Amino acid sequence: MTSTTELAVVVLAAGQGTRMRSRVPKVLHPVGGRPLVGHVLDTAASLDPARIVVVVRHERELVAETVAELAPGVIVVDQDEVPGTGRAVEAALGALEGFEGDVLVLSADVPLLETGTLTELLATHRTGGTAVTLLSARVDEPFGYGRILRDDADGVRRIVEQKDATADEAAVTEINVGVYVFRSAPLRAQLALVGTDNAQGEKYLTDVIGLLRDAQLGVAASVTSDASAALGVNDRVQLSEAGRTLNARTVRRWQLEGVTVVDPATTWIDTTATLAPDVTILPNTHVRGATVIGSGSTIGPDTSLVDCEVGEDATITRSDATLAVVDSGATVGPFAYLRANARVGVRGKVGTFVEIKNSSIGEGSKVPHLSYIGDTDIGRGVNLGAGAITANYDDIAKHRTVIGDEVHSGSHNVFVAPVTIGDGAKTGAGAVIRKDVPAGALALSVAPQRNIEGWVEKNRPGTAAADVAARARAEQEAADGS
Repeated sequence: MTSTTELAVVVLAAGQGTRMRSRVPKVLHPVGGRPLVGHVLDTAASLDPARIVVVVRHERELVAETVAELAPGVIVVDQDEVPGTGRAVEAALGALEGFEGDVLVLSADVPLLETGTLTELLATHRTGGTAVTLLSARVDEPFGYGRILRDDADGVRRIVEQKDATADEAAVTEINVGVYVFRSAPLRAQLALVGTDNAQGEKYLTDVIGLLRDAQLGVAASVTSDASAALGVNDRVQLSEAGRTLNARTVRRWQLEGVTVVDPATTWIDTTATLAPDVTILPNTHVRGATVIGSGSTIGPDTSLVDCEVGEDATITRSDATLAVVDSGATVGPFAYLRANARVGVRGKVGTFVEIKNSSIGEGSKVPHLSYIGDTDIGRGVNLGAGAITANYDDIAKHRTVIGDEVHSGSHNVFVAPVTIGDGAKTGAGAVIRKDVPAGALALSVAPQRNIEGWVEKNRPGTAAADVAARARAEQEAADGS
């Protein structure tokens, strides 16, 4: 572990990210359930530094607010109107006055770097005794990245940005990842000498490399073996590539911890989710947000869980759930929809084409099919017949329905809230329940059936229905006459 007195981390999050073509700042685009900058802050914190400084500029308030939520206690500083990474680091150094250790510079759009890679970089830097050690990678498609130019002795001569590179320089495949470890004193001294005389009119941090070399203060580059993890996100294509890489890493981690993932290629698990051993994830399933899944549960196929809590040995099939709780042994789906504050109790059942919102389904209770349950409390051992509807909204306010223990309802019931169904009560098919039902009562709302003979022939003459009705009537009359 790095000593907290030896290291400060600077995270560069000031860029606009024009290639994203988005109203959302680039560093706030999510992968794996967290913004890009969130992954970088997590990695920075894992190094246990003395301080973490985040430099912001574009959409300053939004980025600063997100950083404060993700990592309370991080120092946020503003870059002024002078553009460039060099100017951003200068702003950060102002917040590190008096700090004399090493300064690790990270980019908020490089989300996949792992703690081990940075720990090795720090060790290489301190062993080598150089003023700066930078992280590089060799890639097949270097376009858009700064190139590492080396001398005849294979030492780092300088870094050239894409727009300033000659044709020969642009052909170099070793790129600058944008991760550096500097000794703070030479960094401060040489950064003050950097100007903006380049194609972009920016103050480049990379120009410090040449100045440190000219001052014979020592420059080294450490080539990472995991080039894909070192690449930044500059557009939506790279965002999706980073997402796939991170997801593959996440799925593999859970597999090694005892989770069965039948088809990793179609399974997406956010880094913020938690899965217990012996969970099974079937194809085309998304486990998102802060979802927690208990041991022995089976999720999927074709299921999406967002910020849900699933107990042990539950089954959720071809369903969508957000901010819901599914207790141990419960079953959900197929084709169920659990909305916010839905809770399915122990061994409860929510069946096919059922929507649950802001309601609790008690232990062992069943809502098997074709139902809407909103703003409802259902007790233990309840069985609701097909087509149950809780009419919870009167166009002004929402009202609750309370259904006691061991209630059995007939098919196609409507419960008009506010209404309470007592323990052990029964309701008949087609009932519209507008008044409270006492415990143990049978509730019916049945009107006598009335048949109007000859209505179709009289009111729909010439139709196929009228014709067949007339024939049937004639046949019946003939049969009666015989």
